[in-house]
Amino acid sequence: MSRYHEAFRQADEHPELFWAEQVRRLPWYTPPTQILTYDDQQHARWFSDGEINICYAALDYHVEQGRADQPAIYWDSPVTHAKRTLTYRQLRDQVAHFAGALAIMGVKKGDRVVIYMPMIPEALVAMYACARLGAIHSVVFGGFAPHELAMRIDDAEPKVVVTASCGIEVENVIPYKPIVDQALALSTHQPQACVVYQRSIHPATLAEGDYDWDAVIASAPFAECVPVKSTDPLYILYTSGTTGKPKGVVRDTGGYAVALAYSMEAIYAVAPGEVFFTASDVGWVVGHSYIVYAPLLRGCTSVMYEGKPVNTPDAGSFWRLIEEYKVKSFFTAPTAFRAIKKADPAAELLAKYDISSLRYLYVAGERLDPPTFHWLDDLLDVPVIDHWWQTETGWPIAANQPGLEDMPIKAGSATFPVPGFNVQVLGRDGEQAAPMEQGSVVIKQPMPPGCLIGIWRDPQRFHSAYMAAFPGYYLTGDGGYFDESGYLFIMGRTDDVINVAGHRLSTGEMEEVVGAHPAVAECAVIGIHDMLKGQVPIGLVIPKDGFDGDEVTLENELIARVRDTIGPIACFKQVLVVNRLPKTRSGKILRKLLRNIADGKAFGIPSTIDDPTSLNDVHTAMCERAVGSADKAAPLG
Repeated sequence: MSRYHEAFRQADEHPELFWAEQVRRLPWYTPPTQILTYDDQQHARWFSDGEINICYAALDYHVEQGRADQPAIYWDSPVTHAKRTLTYRQLRDQVAHFAGALAIMGVKKGDRVVIYMPMIPEALVAMYACARLGAIHSVVFGGFAPHELAMRIDDAEPKVVVTASCGIEVENVIPYKPIVDQALALSTHQPQACVVYQRSIHPATLAEGDYDWDAVIASAPFAECVPVKSTDPLYILYTSGTTGKPKGVVRDTGGYAVALAYSMEAIYAVAPGEVFFTASDVGWVVGHSYIVYAPLLRGCTSVMYEGKPVNTPDAGSFWRLIEEYKVKSFFTAPTAFRAIKKADPAAELLAKYDISSLRYLYVAGERLDPPTFHWLDDLLDVPVIDHWWQTETGWPIAANQPGLEDMPIKAGSATFPVPGFNVQVLGRDGEQAAPMEQGSVVIKQPMPPGCLIGIWRDPQRFHSAYMAAFPGYYLTGDGGYFDESGYLFIMGRTDDVINVAGHRLSTGEMEEVVGAHPAVAECAVIGIHDMLKGQVPIGLVIPKDGFDGDEVTLENELIARVRDTIGPIACFKQVLVVNRLPKTRSGKILRKLLRNIADGKAFGIPSTIDDPTSLNDVHTAMCERAVGSADKAAPLG
């Protein structure tokens, strides 16, 4: 039996023994003896009698073990032309003093702190400072509108808000302090203090109740780590919900730390002292797990990047970072590489850099479409690993796992489930789907360590959203299938499956076909309402930079490709060429929003949208072509 299959079997058949072994990766104040227990609703709780502090395990412990002078963080900010290196000792000391400042403000174990900051080391310092005290941090993506920030403040009820004077984008500066002030004016709950890190490019005016970051650290004592129970919350991270109220995903401390430490070895194949680079933001789960916590738990160096994949200054930014910091494993979202491919289709900028340190490239956040996979696979001499996970799980559900065993890669597949995740595909009535048969992707309980333990202050919502649809299983909300070899293919959210004249078809499959055209940089396929067939698909495509062909010819070629590959049953007869697609700041295409525009339904501008003006492009194109009911919809502002 292979190393992977043996690990998976042990985790599935003997979860307590398997995870008891992984506990030894970390320093505990009180090592757990109760490995797996259950709450009143039979949801798993891990290491319930153990005591730990994740800040100690990630910082102080490594200082004590001889890594004090090793870089913990490389901060690289092309938008400000600045760089910084923080060693483990330097980071530990900054964290300890900021924790001391928070303690003076009254923050203690169990209190909440909302962090609203750009991609600067101080955001990481604030997160670890909360963990050091046993406080619960809730990071809100910097740039969210005041209303969205206010909702999170009212839900989390923080004792302190931590922010910076501004965030910096490619072409503009975003003042953060006025956003915080407006949010607090909208909030029912009022924190006791607001700490502001002043950036020289745009300092903020402080008022009563505001405190300057540098001033409070200068006078603060060195705070020691506070032991917490493994099951105590580490953070609340808000994700989108169907009710309009954000869902506060609650993560525990010990289970999360164990899962992250295991993943760094088994999945990401990095050893202590090596460099790990995740191109994300600390406001997202990827940033929490694989910029902030996991690399330092492993004793690695984490690259923190305040920039874009393109335009800071060009599409060679990632290659430059890999060369400069000798990155071994690199992780980003597929949309980043689609942007790079659009700007530099032949990857001419790659030739400028020596990326021989790179051993593995990982992508997640949305499905890695086969055309982008093949572009990367042809370009690089390292495995291109598509892996799949969610905000709720906190770490990968399925992946190629080179730390256990290098497995053959299949384009479009996240390979095999990670040990601890018993992934299954179920039909509408809960029956097991046959190989190659699509259905709802679920995870059999118990969920492994590291996954969400609830929704903040809403246990019923946790159960109804994730556990009620298929009793005994966690509902991922994604659709997919296993092939005959056991490879898992995630085809997108289950609401991206459309019903065309009674035939259930995956828009993800159509996107594969459309995206494979050599002129297409990026695409989305959505289902829109049709009086006769119920739904029909429509494609929206962004051509590669430099495309000078005829748009009508391109549209006809794409329609023919889908017809030839999937068949006339798909009824794929409409393609629109657009300049931009509406996306979240983490790079996911807002397909539901696109459907609402096409169907003439009312919709709001989501708080997570990266560029609201992108809606104008799509809306105009749909109206001009009288797509669906879009021509009847009210004009966008």
